[in-house]
Amino acid sequence: MENFVVSARKYRPDSFETVVGQPSITRTLKNAIKTNQIAHAHLFCGPRGVGKTTCARIFAKTINCSDTGPDGEACNKCESCKSFNDSRSFNIHELDAASNNHVEDIRNLIDQVRIPPQIGKYSVYIIDEVHMLSQQAFNAFLKTLEEPPAHAVFILATTEKHKIIPTILSRCQIFDFKRITVREMMAHLKEVALKEAVSIDDNAVNIIAQKAEGSMRDALSIFDQVVSFSGKEVDYLSIIENLNVLDYDYYFRMTEAFIENDYRKALTIFDKVLGSGFDERNYLNGLGKHFRDILMCKDESTIQLMELSGDIAGRYIGFARQCPVGFLMKSLEVIGNADIHFRQAKDTRLHVEIALLKLSSILQETEAGKLPENTVASSPEQPKPITVTENQVSEKAAKPQPPTTTGIKTGPRIKEFLENRDDKTEPVLIQAEEPADDNNSISELNQENLLKLWQAFAELIKDDQPRLFHTLSTQLPVLGENNSIRLDLNNPLQEKALKSIHYDLVAYLKKHTGVEDISLQTLVAMENNVKKLYTSEDKFKHMQEQNPQLGLFKNALNLDFE
Repeated sequence: MENFVVSARKYRPDSFETVVGQPSITRTLKNAIKTNQIAHAHLFCGPRGVGKTTCARIFAKTINCSDTGPDGEACNKCESCKSFNDSRSFNIHELDAASNNHVEDIRNLIDQVRIPPQIGKYSVYIIDEVHMLSQQAFNAFLKTLEEPPAHAVFILATTEKHKIIPTILSRCQIFDFKRITVREMMAHLKEVALKEAVSIDDNAVNIIAQKAEGSMRDALSIFDQVVSFSGKEVDYLSIIENLNVLDYDYYFRMTEAFIENDYRKALTIFDKVLGSGFDERNYLNGLGKHFRDILMCKDESTIQLMELSGDIAGRYIGFARQCPVGFLMKSLEVIGNADIHFRQAKDTRLHVEIALLKLSSILQETEAGKLPENTVASSPEQPKPITVTENQVSEKAAKPQPPTTTGIKTGPRIKEFLENRDDKTEPVLIQAEEPADDNNSISELNQENLLKLWQAFAELIKDDQPRLFHTLSTQLPVLGENNSIRLDLNNPLQEKALKSIHYDLVAYLKKHTGVEDISLQTLVAMENNVKKLYTSEDKFKHMQEQNPQLGLFKNALNLDFE
C-alpha cells in the first residue's frame, strides 16, 4: 500500500514559477540570480504558510544550479539540482531556531560555515523561526552574518519580525511576504483538485480559502480533511458540516428579518445558531463581515473587494439592491459597538440579542425620519468642529433652558463665589441662556456674567461634545486682573481636549462682552503640585500616611487591592 503524502508536501512549489501569491518577491530573487547580485544575508518574514521556507529552498537550489535558465529558474538536470530534489544535497543546511536557540548552537553553525561546498558555488544556511534565538545567540551570530565567507549565504525566516534585534535587520535584505488572497488560493485549490480527480464546486472552494485565512498550507490541509470526509465529490453542504462553518443562509435570513423589522424572527434565528454550537461573538463578527460584503456590492468599483463567488455572490448583489446605504452603515456601527463591549457583558447572549433588536429597528427609524438614507449618526468619540453662529446663539437664547448646576459638586471656587454674593438667601442656578438685550451682549465683564456666558457656551456644545460639556460645567473659571481668566483642570487630558475649543470659547466671550483683551489660561492640578488620588492603591497610601496602623492591618489579613 502506497504511503499517503499530504497535499501541502505533495504540491509544494519546486520553482519560482509555481510559488503562489508572491510575484514581487520571486521576481526580485530571479533577477538577483540572473545579474549575479546575490546578497549574503536575506530575511524572509510574513504570516504562516505563505511560502517563506519554500522560497528559501528554491533560492538555495537555484543559486547552486550549474545551468540556470534565461528566466532565472533551476534546470533540475545538473548534479546539484538532482541532489537537492532527492534531499541529499550537502550545500543546504536547515536549522530550526525554535529548538536550537542557544549560543552553543550558533557557535557550532559558525564553525560549520568555514567549510566550503563540495559541489556548487554556495553553502546556504536556512534558519527558520529565527526570532526564537536568545539574545546571546543573536550577539554571537552578528559578526559572521555581517562578514561571512564568500561561499556562505544566510536565509533567515520568521513570522515575528518585530522580535528580531535591529542589528540583525540592518545586515539583511528584507523580504515581506503577504497573505495569499482568496482568489489566488481558490485558483490553486482547483488545480490540486483537478490533479487529485476531486469534484468540488466554487462555493466549497471559497469556504476553504476563507477558512485558511491567507495560509496556503492551511488551505491544503483543510482540503485533505474535507476529501477524507466527503470522498471525491465535495460540495458546499459537506464543507460546512465538516468544518463547522455557519451557513450563509443564516445571515441572509437574518438580514431579511432586519429589513422586515421583525425582531421575533431575528431572535429565533439567533437561537438556532446557538443551538448549532456556534459562539455568540463569532456570530457577531460574521454578521459584521456579512454587512460589509453587502456594502461592497452597492457599487461596481467596490464589488471586487468582496471575496465571494458563485451563487452566494449573486445573493449578495440581490440584497445590496434592497438595503439602503444608511441602513448598512448604521448596522456596521451597531455591530462594531457590540463587539467592543462584548467582553464587559456578563450575559453575552443578551448582549448580542440587544444588538439584534437595535438592528431590527434601524429601517423603521429611517422611515420615521430619524436616520437619513446615506448618513451615519456621529459617535461621541469623533467630535465635530465647533462653529458658533448667530442663528445658533439666537436659538439657544429663545429656548427656555432648565438649570444645569443641579447635582454638580461644589468645589472651592464655587463656594467662594457663593460666599461673596450679596444675595445668599436664594440658591444660585447658573442658567444656560444668552443675555436678554437686543445686541446679545453684556455691558460688564464680572465673575457672575462670566459664569453665565461660560455655561451658555457649554450648552452650545453639549450635543456634539458631551465630554467637553461636562468639563466646562464642572470646572468653572475665575476672573482675574486685566480680564484674564483662569481655569483649573484635573488632568492633562482635559487640557488637551480644551485646546480644540479654546479659540471658539474666547471669541464667544469677546463677542458677548465687547471686551477684546480677554485671555484664558489653564492650570493642570498636577502642575500645581496637587497629587490626585485616582487608584485604590494611591488612596490607601494616602490613608496610611494619616494612620500607619492600616499597613499592619493589611499585612496581617493578607489583603490586596481590587
